[in-house]
Amino acid sequence: MRGRSYTIDMTEGPIMGKMVRYSLPLILSSILQLLFNAADVIVVGRFAGAESLAAVGSTGSLTSLILNLFIGLSIGTNVLVARNLGARDDEETGKVVHTSILLSLIGGAFLAVVGVVLARPMLQLMGSPEDVIDKSVLYMQIYFLGMPVNMLYNFGSAVMRAQGDTKRPLYFLTISGVVNVILNLFMVIVLHMGVAGVAVATVVSQAISALLVVRSLMHMEGPCHLDLKQLKIHKGPLLGMIHVGLPAGLQGIVFSISNVLIQSSINSFGSVAMAGSTAAANIEGFVYVGMNAVYQTALSFSAQNMGAGKYDRLNKITAQSLILVTIIGAVLSGGAYLLRYTLLAFYTDSAEVVRYGCMRLQMVCLTYTLCGLMDTMVGNLRGLGYQVMPMVVSLTGACGFRVFWILTVFAANRTMSILYACYPISWALTFMTHLICYIIVKRKFDKKISSEAQLSLVK
Repeated sequence: MRGRSYTIDMTEGPIMGKMVRYSLPLILSSILQLLFNAADVIVVGRFAGAESLAAVGSTGSLTSLILNLFIGLSIGTNVLVARNLGARDDEETGKVVHTSILLSLIGGAFLAVVGVVLARPMLQLMGSPEDVIDKSVLYMQIYFLGMPVNMLYNFGSAVMRAQGDTKRPLYFLTISGVVNVILNLFMVIVLHMGVAGVAVATVVSQAISALLVVRSLMHMEGPCHLDLKQLKIHKGPLLGMIHVGLPAGLQGIVFSISNVLIQSSINSFGSVAMAGSTAAANIEGFVYVGMNAVYQTALSFSAQNMGAGKYDRLNKITAQSLILVTIIGAVLSGGAYLLRYTLLAFYTDSAEVVRYGCMRLQMVCLTYTLCGLMDTMVGNLRGLGYQVMPMVVSLTGACGFRVFWILTVFAANRTMSILYACYPISWALTFMTHLICYIIVKRKFDKKISSEAQLSLVK
C-alpha cells in the first residue's frame, strides 16, 4: 500500500513508543497551525498597533464557538475510521471517508455564511470596544470565508490520523506555514492591509494545506483512498459521526460560551488588558497543543484497539497517555513561564501589555498540565465508546463552574487574577471526576467481557 511507512499499527506491540511516534508529529503540526495565528498576532502587534492586536485576539473565543460543532464531527471521523480499520472493515471505512469529505465541504460553506453574517452582532454582544470592533469584524469575516478549506483540512487530516499517519499533515503544514508568514509580512508591511492582510494570508495558507491533504488521500491505496466521483453522504457513517461527534461538538460549543463570557469580562478592563491576554493566550496555545496531541493519541489508540477487540490494552493506553501528557505539560508550561518576558516581547513593546500578559501566564500557564490530564481522560472515554458521559462531566465541572465563578466570586472581586483562577480550579475538578467515571466504566466493561467469555465457554 502506498504510504504504508507513514501508518502505525496501534493494536500490536509496545504502546508508549508508538504513542510518542504518533504524538510528536501531531505536536509539531499543531505548533505550525498556531504559528499561523501567532504570525498574525506578532505582525499586527508590531506593525499595526495595539488596537489591531486586540482586534485579532478578541475574535478567538467567538471563532471557536462557531467552529466547534464541526470540529466535533471531525472527531467522529477519527473514531469511526480507527474502529473500522481495527476491525478490518474496508468497505465501511471507505464510506466513512467519502461521507466525511463531502460533509466538510457542506459544513464549511455553512460556516462561511454564518461567520460573515453574525460577526458584528456577536462581537457587539461580547462588548467589543468601539476602537476595536470594526477591525475585529473585518478579520473575522475574511477568516470565515475560508471555512470550506479549513474544514476540508480538518476532516481529511482526521482520516489520516486514524490510520496512524501524522507525518504527512506535518509536512503539508510546514509548506503552508512558510507561505503564511511570507504573505503576512508582505500584506501588512508592504501593502499596509492591516488585519485584512493577515486574514487573507491565513486563508491562502489553509487552502494549500487542504489541497495537499486531499491529494494524498486521492493517491492513497487501500480503504482510505479518496475517489471524488464516489463522494456521497452515507446514512450509517453520518449517524455514527453524529453519535460520536455531536456530544464532542456540543461540549466544545459550551466551553466556548464560557470562554466568550471570560473574554467579555477581559474586555471590560480595556484594550490594553485585551492585548496582554491575547499575547499570553497565544503563548499558552503552544503548551495546549502539545497536550492536546496526547488527547488525540489516546482517542485513536483506544478506538483502534476497541475495533480490534484488544480490550486488554485499554488500561495500559490510559495509564501511559496520562504519564505522557503530564511530562509534556510540565515541560512546556514551566518553560513558557520561565521565558515569559522574552516570549511576550515578540508580541509587543508595551510594558503595560506585558504586565497583563504575565498576570495571565502566572495563573493559567503554570497550571496547564491539569487541562491536559482532563482532556486525555476525555479521549480515553470517547475511544471506549462513551460520548455523552464526558460531555456532561465537562460541561458541569468546567463550563458550569466557570460561569458560576464569574457570576459570584469574580462579580464580588473584579480583578484579573480572580477571573483567571477559574481555569485551574475547573480543570482539577473535572479531571478527578473523569478519572472516577473511567474507573467505574472500565470495571463494568471488564465484567461484561468476562461474562461473555464464560458464556462462550459453556456453549
